[in-house]
Amino acid sequence: MFGTELAFDSPWWLLALPLLWIAVPVVSYGSLSGIGWGRWLTAVLLRCTIVTLLVLALAEAQYLRTSERMTVIYLLDQSESIPAEQRRAMLDYVIKEVSAHRDANREDKAGLIVFGRDAAIEVPPFEDDIQLAGKLETVLDLRKDATNLAAAMKLAQATLPEDSAKRIVIVTDGNENIGDARAIARTLVEGGVGIDVAPVEVSARAEVAVEKVTLPPDVRKGQPLVATMVLNNMTEPSRDNPTGEVRGTLRLLRRAGGEEETLEQSEVTLRPGKNVFQSRTHEIQRSQFYTYEARFDPADPRQDTMRQNNRAESFTHVRGKGHVLLIEDPNHRGEFQELIDLLQRKNIEVSARDSTSAFTSLADLQAYDCVILGNVPRSSPDELQGVVRVNKFFSDDQIDMLVRNTQQMGAGIVMLGGERSFGAGDWADTELEKAMPVDFTIRNAKIRGVGALVMLMHACELPQGNHWEKVVAKQAVQGLGSMDYCGLLEWNDRKGSDDWLWTDNAGNGLVQVGGQQQAMINRIGRMTPGDMPDFDSAMKRALTSLNQCTQATTKHMIIISDGDPSAPSRSVMQGFINAPPFVNGKAKGIQISTVAIGTHGPPGSTPLQNIATQTGGKYYVVTNAQALPRIYQREIRRVARPLIYEKPVVPEIVYRH
Repeated sequence: MFGTELAFDSPWWLLALPLLWIAVPVVSYGSLSGIGWGRWLTAVLLRCTIVTLLVLALAEAQYLRTSERMTVIYLLDQSESIPAEQRRAMLDYVIKEVSAHRDANREDKAGLIVFGRDAAIEVPPFEDDIQLAGKLETVLDLRKDATNLAAAMKLAQATLPEDSAKRIVIVTDGNENIGDARAIARTLVEGGVGIDVAPVEVSARAEVAVEKVTLPPDVRKGQPLVATMVLNNMTEPSRDNPTGEVRGTLRLLRRAGGEEETLEQSEVTLRPGKNVFQSRTHEIQRSQFYTYEARFDPADPRQDTMRQNNRAESFTHVRGKGHVLLIEDPNHRGEFQELIDLLQRKNIEVSARDSTSAFTSLADLQAYDCVILGNVPRSSPDELQGVVRVNKFFSDDQIDMLVRNTQQMGAGIVMLGGERSFGAGDWADTELEKAMPVDFTIRNAKIRGVGALVMLMHACELPQGNHWEKVVAKQAVQGLGSMDYCGLLEWNDRKGSDDWLWTDNAGNGLVQVGGQQQAMINRIGRMTPGDMPDFDSAMKRALTSLNQCTQATTKHMIIISDGDPSAPSRSVMQGFINAPPFVNGKAKGIQISTVAIGTHGPPGSTPLQNIATQTGGKYYVVTNAQALPRIYQREIRRVARPLIYEKPVVPEIVYRH
């Protein structure tokens, strides 16, 4: 099985051996003359041996073992372009070829790779015949709707062993439609892999395909409708079927809203080539989105090889009366009942749904000519006994569906204003705002007041909580205007007291944003909030600074904590409740919103909830730090961008009695 030989990469060094063998005894005669004859001869032989080995090394001697072993991998095409009977015959051919030509004495190896759209190893190369009981296991998971010979050749290249001659035998009809087998073949040949091809001749076969169903895309309720079906008979005339005609049953089905019905069923004879059939004229009396399907079943299954292409679908939208989808706030159902009644009196159908179950896909919106968002927020705080959890009524995907339904499908969209709509409803900076002709925030600087915000940060025990505190604090500063004031209080472990993260030249911690915005953001990136022992001292400093900021018309404070610090004193709380400015003789007060994150049960959450409740702020419970940015965005709008502006109304006398 193995032959051996000695080869040299630089054989010219061998010419020096005879000269060296003569030179060694001559040189040794004088230097070793004092020893005995036997010892002299032994020394000369050792020196000659060493010189010989050095010359062999310089000549790059190689001891080669030649193997006559052959490894052959068969690539078996299993794509559906080959009839099933012929694919079975191809497998039998491979089994017989291996049994006939594999030399067991040389320990030849044989393997089998099957391929369609992708490739898989059915039998790895091993020293035995391929023994399969007429079944291929990997075919069950193989996609056979295409022919990717290149993938099979790459897999074979990676599978071939290095200790034998390598050869690939391709058994295919040659209908490659994925990959570039020629490029892979060149690489294989350059690597010493032989390639043989056993072409498969596919005889003429019967094949019928339903190419399409044609419908008008939009029809009105009661309008006559005809469906056109195109079938292609690709059967070639043969001895068994000299005309090439195929008989079978043609069905036309219609689906809508999960219901399916058979409109027509008839026995047809398909001539070779394209055959066009039309359904009888029919009318649809219900507005809906309909799917029509044409399905062909041959009378003789042998006259149709591929059943996957025996059906085709088309769609149509039956429009009757105008149909409107009204999406309303689930917490304020029935708010637009008068609008619904008015539209219905105008013969417009209205479907009212709350935002939690309005639609889940773009197809759900196809039945409507217009979508009305009736004072519905994108997300809304769900309050239960003073605890606020933010619920998102519309996902980003649903917002994208609303925009596409208008821009691509031609449907209308209307947003009705109110205290829960537009920017106040958390729709600002969404794709829907970009699609609407109005801004969702107030851009007019003349009606925008000056705001003052104080943030109180407490060390957070939630995973990556301190990181998210920095993220939301930066977003808060970025959301403020240049005329607004901002301050941040944290516990300084080094000083052992609460401290402002930044101050102005006078030592005030509430600083006008102006040109200091980037400096504030940089400070936030370096802050390390400590474990604050109590709220009283920090809140007292915040109250003093907010009261001194007379330029601000809107004042607000946000506390983020796990609730461990002791509660503030009553005098501090009264200071926030009775803080100026005064409206109609009553103190407007300063609201405090608290964010409970990583609290340790009621002992930690109760103080935070009491602070928010007593000052009229919001109390948020957060179990995932990633919810913090959205909470802060909602709270910052109270200061930076009031989204509800009510212009004072002064009665005007138009007629004097």
